[in-house]
Amino acid sequence: MTDTDKKIDDAITAEERALLQSIGEEPPYMRQLLAIFTGRTGWISVIMMVAQTVMFIASVWAGWHFFEATEVLIALKWGLSSVALLLMSLMIKLALWPIIHIHRLGERLSALEFRLN
Repeated sequence: MTDTDKKIDDAITAEERALLQSIGEEPPYMRQLLAIFTGRTGWISVIMMVAQTVMFIASVWAGWHFFEATEVLIALKWGLSSVALLLMSLMIKLALWPIIHIHRLGERLSALEFRLN
């Protein structure tokens, strides 16, 4: 690496550090999670979380019956119900993750736009 390359590298590093400091830190994680319940589509997230919670509780209830079952057919009925409900609740919860990332990206873009204006 030549002396000129080192100077260019140092200048880029300093500029990048200054840019990252001007943008600021990322908001706390809990604030990001609660942001999915705000805005125009917040009510949809609330409904999805209520449905996810109901399915998870029903899955635990069916799992409880699965472990109490003494016959194979009854255990199969409760076990499959528990697994299906647990997977459905997991899919609903995973469907909310992109919304969190969209909010994060929107906050970053608005902060960058504010800095540029």
